[in-house]
Amino acid sequence: MRLKAPETVTFTKSGFCPGCGHGLAVRLIAETAEKMGLNEKLITVVDVACGSLNINSWKFDTIMAAHGRPIPTAIGIKKVRPENPVLAYIGDGAAYAIGMAEMMHAGIRNDNILTVVINNGLFGMTGGQCAPTSLPGQVTTSTPHGKDPAKWGMPFQIEKAFSGLHIAYLARGSLADAKGIRISKKYIETAFEKHMAGEGFCLVELLSPCPTNMNMAPVKCVQRINEEMIPYFPLGELKK
Repeated sequence: MRLKAPETVTFTKSGFCPGCGHGLAVRLIAETAEKMGLNEKLITVVDVACGSLNINSWKFDTIMAAHGRPIPTAIGIKKVRPENPVLAYIGDGAAYAIGMAEMMHAGIRNDNILTVVINNGLFGMTGGQCAPTSLPGQVTTSTPHGKDPAKWGMPFQIEKAFSGLHIAYLARGSLADAKGIRISKKYIETAFEKHMAGEGFCLVELLSPCPTNMNMAPVKCVQRINEEMIPYFPLGELKK
């Protein structure tokens, strides 16, 4: 990231929890939009969960969708404003649980929108419940004795669900360290380029710390991503 914040990022008195990765993702998206000259064109759609705070963080034209529905909302916007780049911003809980049907059918149709999914392994805004991406044994507010894969399933991997679909782009980055942040920005830039070229559905998943709901210090939460999450969620350009 650059030393000077993009003009499209504001600094409000209240925002994301200390150590949260959402703020980093907001910054990377804003820097990419500014670099590509999209500040006056980009339309973003956010969920009612933690990502809803982006409305106070971005100066882009932004719409808040119903929980788990940023993707179909973004598709509708793209249909009526095909000349505008459209980005859906959503958490892993909403994307892969309540919004899973919309996610899959967007991929099946190869809808030309850009989606950023923040994967912190749980439901953030609603209190840290177990999500499809929660790891085996992970303690959450709805799995106080640890997630049992026999009952709740193994962590959901979007690349396996999309393995037979002809989408434009799928990548997974990490917000756990400087190297991961730098590479994640490249993935976001590539996704924007493919989206602007009209190639179809682009998705960038970002592994993000959530110290508040994990009840961990930020440094420990970052360490957990590198040591525990990445083995289940391999990084890289997964579909191109």
